[in-house]
This record gives sequence, C-alpha cells and structure tokens, in this order.
Amino acid sequence: MFSGIISFNGTVEDVAPAAAGGLRLRVRCENASDEDVEPKDSIAINGVCLTVTAIDHNVVAFDVVPETLARSALCGARKGDVVNVEYALRAGDRMGGHFVYGHVDAAGKVLAIVPEGQGARLRIELPHNLRPFVREKGFVSVDGVSVTVAAAGSHWFEVALIPETMARTTLGRRAAGELVNLEADPIARYAVQL
Repeated sequence: MFSGIISFNGTVEDVAPAAAGGLRLRVRCENASDEDVEPKDSIAINGVCLTVTAIDHNVVAFDVVPETLARSALCGARKGDVVNVEYALRAGDRMGGHFVYGHVDAAGKVLAIVPEGQGARLRIELPHNLRPFVREKGFVSVDGVSVTVAAAGSHWFEVALIPETMARTTLGRRAAGELVNLEADPIARYAVQL
C-alpha cells in the first residue's frame, strides 16, 4: 500500500525484453540503500506497484509482466526516463495522501498542461473504464501522485498542480500526448460497485 506522496525520483537505467512479452526494468532509486530495500519488497514506479527482484546499491530491478504492460504506460519506458518512486508504507507511517494500491487501471493521454497561478492545470483523457470513479473533488492517482480532481468532463478530467507537486514529481514535466498511469480511488470504486 502507498500514499501517493512522492518523496523520491528515480532514473530508468535499463529496459530489456523478457520472456513471453514482459520486460526487465532497472531503476536507480534515490535512497534505496537507506530504505533497506531487498528482493520481494514492493516499490511504486510511476504509480505501478512492482516487486523488487534484485538490488545493487541504489539500482533496483523489476520484472514487468504483460498484464502490467497492457494496463500501464510502462510499456513505453526508456533508458534515462525520470520516474516517481514511492516505497511501500510501513505501519505507523503518516498517511498524507490517499490509499494507492499501485494496481494501475489504465494509461491516459495528457491532453494539455496550462500554467495557472503559481502552478498548472493538467488535463488528461479519461479512459472509459474509469468514468464512473472520477468525479470533481474526488481523488485519483496520476503516475502514483495523489491528486484531487479539479474538474471532470465525459472524456477528460483535470487536476490542479501546486508548485511543490510540480517540483517533486514528474507531473510538472509532462507534455501533451504523453501517457500517464491512472488508478481510481479504491474507496470510490467500492462505493460505485455497491
């Protein structure tokens, strides 16, 4: 489980094809050695919960299976990409965002990023399967970042980015046409399904 509060960025060191359509992803994660990361741990990379398979100081390896590639923007990962990194919550950690499982529902295309006040407004296409769960003033995880929905239409939604979020995460550097990972608020999902 994660909170959607991003404290670290990472850099993709290598992306290599793996058997049967998966891939092997190696990411240089800030503070991985300080966090005592070891194989079997969960780390969210751009909001996708991945299991550590190997670690070499601050370079962490993951196996990404076809299901994950089909639902997320990790299918387009390239060497040198900067990614949001969140280590799994520990019992007693402060919960500053909202519940993020790292079970990405879909990738959505950035439609626009427009300066607004000290921050910016990010407009993202709303995939069909997420439409029942994304409402104004609700929560959504975008590339693992816990954000509030500022506005929502039938095929899009917007989030208002504050300067801190723009500086600390990759969202402030996104451009129209790029894909971002989306996860609906699990509480909204359960409420709608009931």
